[in-house]
Amino acid sequence: MSRSYPIQVVDLFAGPGGLGEGFSSHSSNNAETFEIKVSAEMEISARSTLRLRAFYRLLKNQQPEALEDYYNFCETADVAEPYTNRSLEAWKHADNEAQLLELGTEEGNIRLDRMLEHRLDETKPWVLIGGPPCQAYSIVGRARNRGKLDYRAEDDHRHFLYREYLRIIQKKRPAVFVMENVKGILSSKVAGEQMFPQILRDLADPDAALGESENGPKYRICSLVADDIYESGADPDSIEPSNYIIRAENYGVPQSRHRVILLGVSEEYLNALGDHKLSSVQGPSIDKVIGCLPPLRSTLTKVKDSPDVWADTVREHLRELNQECLLQVPDMPERLGLATKLGILASSYDGRDLNSGGLRVLKKSAWNGVTGTHLDGWLQDPRLKYWLNHEARGHMSSDLRRYVYATAFAETYEDSPKGHHDFNLPGLEPDHKNWKTGKFSDRFRVQRSGIPSTTITSHIAKDGHYFIHYDPRQCRSLTVREAARLQTFPDNYFFLGNRTQQFHQVGNAVPPLLARQIADVVARIIRNGKDTR
Repeated sequence: MSRSYPIQVVDLFAGPGGLGEGFSSHSSNNAETFEIKVSAEMEISARSTLRLRAFYRLLKNQQPEALEDYYNFCETADVAEPYTNRSLEAWKHADNEAQLLELGTEEGNIRLDRMLEHRLDETKPWVLIGGPPCQAYSIVGRARNRGKLDYRAEDDHRHFLYREYLRIIQKKRPAVFVMENVKGILSSKVAGEQMFPQILRDLADPDAALGESENGPKYRICSLVADDIYESGADPDSIEPSNYIIRAENYGVPQSRHRVILLGVSEEYLNALGDHKLSSVQGPSIDKVIGCLPPLRSTLTKVKDSPDVWADTVREHLRELNQECLLQVPDMPERLGLATKLGILASSYDGRDLNSGGLRVLKKSAWNGVTGTHLDGWLQDPRLKYWLNHEARGHMSSDLRRYVYATAFAETYEDSPKGHHDFNLPGLEPDHKNWKTGKFSDRFRVQRSGIPSTTITSHIAKDGHYFIHYDPRQCRSLTVREAARLQTFPDNYFFLGNRTQQFHQVGNAVPPLLARQIADVVARIIRNGKDTR
């Protein structure tokens, strides 16, 4: 079986396409290394984003003279469709590639099987990528489940969606697969048994896992950051599970994102395996990556909003907090620095020149998006005239008080305030019954300048409290575009759906720049070829 480019890719549980973006952007000798044959996603808005990105990629690679249709759709509010007559065929191709499909259902499985039967050339090597939904494995998801009286993990089909991924491996035998999930998968249990050792055993020997007669090669399950390799028949205790965790901030991503990523390599490619580890590159700090975007103000909710009202509200909070903090100084002298910071902000605060952004924000030279880091070539698109998905959400006055206090605290002490001990001024305590138990000590978290951000999660869609912008002048949570940059989505990646859906898409994705580095490892393995002995 000979290797030829581009290498075929199937992307399951694709979300908005983070993993796929990394693979599809990989090139060799000015030609694309990988070609996505099918990407499957069940959520409508994520699939819409996935399809639009496929359309962009097809135009860029095959019909660059029609690429203006994509930019026109992204940058013009009243353009209903991204295609014109000249790009219609590319749109149809994108619609065919990015499928709205729910794996684990009879209809979804049948549709996927038919597509793979017609689109995959099984005489050539191909790659399976994707991340089965993580809600059942995540620490937060498991905590929620424990609160359900009738919840039984063994009855939760989400624990076993990886077997849909496994089914495709067993039937179609990819040369390589890449599977991503939250690190909670390492400690997840079903009926008292650890799930991760079972997942390793199943992925290493798909035939045995699905009760099929042996008809194909087994797989070695490799870490991408350590020497660990699990092979069929081995004791799972022989490897260190934590060595399958990739810490994205160590690989050029401006975010402390820790995820389990498994690299499965067919035993037919063992001689091509070589060094399967990523090269370490320190991720830049959050201020480097989003500090060059247009500054915005939040809007006030539940009252009539205007730039003057918003600025006056924040300034009054600062004045009150300064006075209250000064009262603490005799008993808590360490609070003098914070009181001074609040006083300086109160006397100089003026956010009237800020707006709240929008789905499209016209670019200006003052805020050109240049980070001065290795990310510039990856993120920026000089052809793009607007910042996309850069809109601040609204906040209540009580939250503006907490946000501006928290950012002042972080600037003073180089740490985000935690719990009722740090939020101990009048008007800062939220109406939350567990506030003083310590369970929600990080309920309000500043994304501090000078270091990578914390993990961008889907929770950012809810209220933004965990994702407070480090700049007290802006007094808000992060925008979709800022979150997307921290996830290393290129600036011309346009997220569709409402803002909540956009946040969900960004938070659930694999950082494309990390995926690009994984694609480099996969390309080298397949380029080196099968063991022909």
